[in-house]
Amino acid sequence: MPDLGGALPRQLLEPLQRQLELLQEIVERERRVQRELTARAVAPVEAVLDLLEESGATLRRQAEALAAAGAALEETAGLMRSQAELFERTIATLRHPTDLARLAAGLERRPPASGA
Repeated sequence: MPDLGGALPRQLLEPLQRQLELLQEIVERERRVQRELTARAVAPVEAVLDLLEESGATLRRQAEALAAAGAALEETAGLMRSQAELFERTIATLRHPTDLARLAAGLERRPPASGA
């Protein structure tokens, strides 16, 4: 009988090691495929969420712009109200001597303006 010594275990061990290496490759490929599939499945959801985030930021900027515009309009309205009051007082002040002159001359009272 030939002396097999360490040859037989080595002959059995080498195919088992190769099978283990192949199994590791299969597991690594499976993990890579799972990562790729997950990335592809999640990508549309992430894209939608990104768009929604951008939309939220845009809406916030629009709201801030509208608030600023509203404040500017309110300030403008206040200034115009002050100008109108000043204009009305100026007209009343200028009209007073004229009314006194009309009364002194015996003229009839002037009819009130339609917008007063």
